Parts: sequence; C-alpha cells; structure tokens
Amino acid sequence: MNATLRLTEELIARPSVTPLDEGCQELIGARLAAIGFACEVMESGPPEARVRNLWARRGNGQQPTLVFAGHTDVVPTGPVDAWGSPPFVPSHRDGKLYGRGASDMKASLAAMVVACEEFVAAQPQPAIDIAFLITSDEEGPATDGTVIVCRELTRRQERIDWCIVGEPTSVDRTGDMIKNGRRGSMSGKLTVKGVQGHIAYPHLAKNPIHMASPALAALAAEVWDQGNTFFPPTSWQISNIHGGTGASNVIPGTVVIDFNFRFCTESTPESLQQRVAAILKTQGLLPDADYHLEWNTSGLPFLTPPGTLVDAVRAAIHSESGIDTQLSTTGGTSDGRFIAQICPQVIELGPPNATIHKIDEYVAVADIEPLKNIYRRALENLATQAGAHG
Repeated sequence: MNATLRLTEELIARPSVTPLDEGCQELIGARLAAIGFACEVMESGPPEARVRNLWARRGNGQQPTLVFAGHTDVVPTGPVDAWGSPPFVPSHRDGKLYGRGASDMKASLAAMVVACEEFVAAQPQPAIDIAFLITSDEEGPATDGTVIVCRELTRRQERIDWCIVGEPTSVDRTGDMIKNGRRGSMSGKLTVKGVQGHIAYPHLAKNPIHMASPALAALAAEVWDQGNTFFPPTSWQISNIHGGTGASNVIPGTVVIDFNFRFCTESTPESLQQRVAAILKTQGLLPDADYHLEWNTSGLPFLTPPGTLVDAVRAAIHSESGIDTQLSTTGGTSDGRFIAQICPQVIELGPPNATIHKIDEYVAVADIEPLKNIYRRALENLATQAGAHG
C-alpha cells in the first residue's frame, strides 16, 4: 500500500462529521511538522460546536507562496445500515475505496501531504513557500472556518500568491476538470403582507399569494445577464414558498418566498438587489407597506483566468495523465470564495465527484496516486518558474 492510500484510509477512519475534526488535523500537522512546516491551530465558534482550523507554513514568508486548502469535516452518513460497509471503516471493493469523505475530501488531503513530503525531499530549499489551510467547518455554516483564518492572515499581512483547493472537481478521471472560479450565491427571503380573512369574503381580506404571483412570474422570466466566457448567465430560483394556515377556508395573512441567485461576475449583489426591488415595484408591491425583504450573500464570484497557477496545474495534469483538462466554473460554492478575497489566483482540483455526499461514497484507488503526483508536479512547476524569475 502506498503512502497516499494509507493516509487516506487513516483520515476516513476518523468520524469527523462537521464541525468535528476527530484528530485529522493533528495527524496532518504532525506529518507537515516533520518536514519543516510551522503549524498553528486556530479555534473558533461556540463550545458546543467548536471548529478547529490548521494554518501551516514552510518558508520565510519572503517568497511566492502556494497554499493547499481543504477541509477535514464530512457530511453526516445518513442511514448507516444503507451502506455496503461501515462509513468510517475504510473498505475496498472492486478497486474502490469506500467511506464517508473518501472523495470529499480526504483523498485530496492525503495527496497534498504526501506530494509535499516528496517535493521537500527532492527540493529542501525551493524557490517558493508552501502553506496549508485546513478547516473542520466547510460542510457546516462556514462561519468559523476558512473565513476566520483568512481574516487573521489579512491582519498579519501574510502573503499568499496561489491556492489549490482540494475539492472533488473531476468527472470521469482525476484531472479531467478543474474549477478556475465559482459563481456567487445570494439568498433572499421575501415576505409579502396581506390581510387574513374568510375565503368566502375575499373583499374583506387581501390575499398575499395573489399579490406576489405576478412579481414571482416576472422575476422568473427576467434575464439578469448574459454570462461571459467563463460563466453561465446568472440564475434566480425559488427554493421554498410558505403560506396559509393549513385550513382550506382561510386567506393567509402573509406568504414567505425563499429564493437564491447564483450569479456570475457580470452582476453584483447590489445590482441584483436593486433590480429585484424595481421588479417588485413594477408589479405593485412597495417596501414596508406590502413586503419585507431580507438578503444574505454567502459568497462572491471569483475567477482565475489562465496564467501562472492555471498553466502550472494544467501542465502537471498533462505530464501525469496526458489529459488536456477542462476549465469550469459550474457547481456550488466552496471555501475558495473566502480565499479568493486575499489570494489573486485560486483553483480547485480533486478526484471525481460522482458519489460525494451519497450513501457508499467512494474514490477509485486508481485516482489517488495520480492526484498526488499532479499536486507534486504543480509544486515543481511553480518552483521552477519562481526560481527563474527570482
């Protein structure tokens, strides 16, 4: 068994359901400390849901820095008896390693660590610094994890030049797709106010569902932007509608609509909020008098166009696997949205994601070692370029 597979199994065996870490970061930190990383634990959050974050750095802070970022927490297993093997017992079947977190993202973490061990053994004094930013709050609210570390790094004015997030981004084979950006996410809660009354006497009531319906149709039909070369157009989707007392003869007093924008770099939270308000007004709904609207922006869009990092990773993938990787910004959000606020170049690269969050999550054993080699080759490529410019 190779070192990457062994470490992947050790990490899977720790039941680190968010926000728990269960010793994963201690295990990783010990490996990193042995090769010259200075490791620092940053904890945050309430005592009953304490989040553990690891910031580890190797180098003097005066060189270009590559950060490997990831999370040790995993989503809940769901019904344990529905799994083909216990979710926190690493199990092999038909060339696949099963276990919660196998692909999201303990294989990536193991590959990053072993890649650094091999790289440092070959280049004890490289022309770049290397760092790790690992949290146990990515699958949870994400309020006490990566964002906390990023704030501290900003306060210290620590330099970060490139970041590889180990999210599972591939489709069929490790390296066939990397994410060089993500859409932003902004949610809204629209409460439309009516007057409750008997359904047989509608003239004595005011039905908020009827009031809201034309506005919802207009919002659903709106073209928010056209997208661009890297991003699809911004989308608006309703996720929940709550209205009514449960009785069939009562006009409700309010209706609450939950919706979400997944937006590209062609739009901003401010521009989208202004356009929503304008559409509501056009449909006869006035703020305060007819509705109340709450907003929550959980992440801004980010984009890393082809350049130093993308080119180094693409070359690493091609050297290892012969794949001409596809750049993509599809999918949900990740902690890359926080890191991109302090780091100019952020990409995500990990194993295939077909089984993440599912019962019987697995990673193909054949995908693990190539992922480690790609990470190591990316380190080599960046160090070579930094040395040539140093």
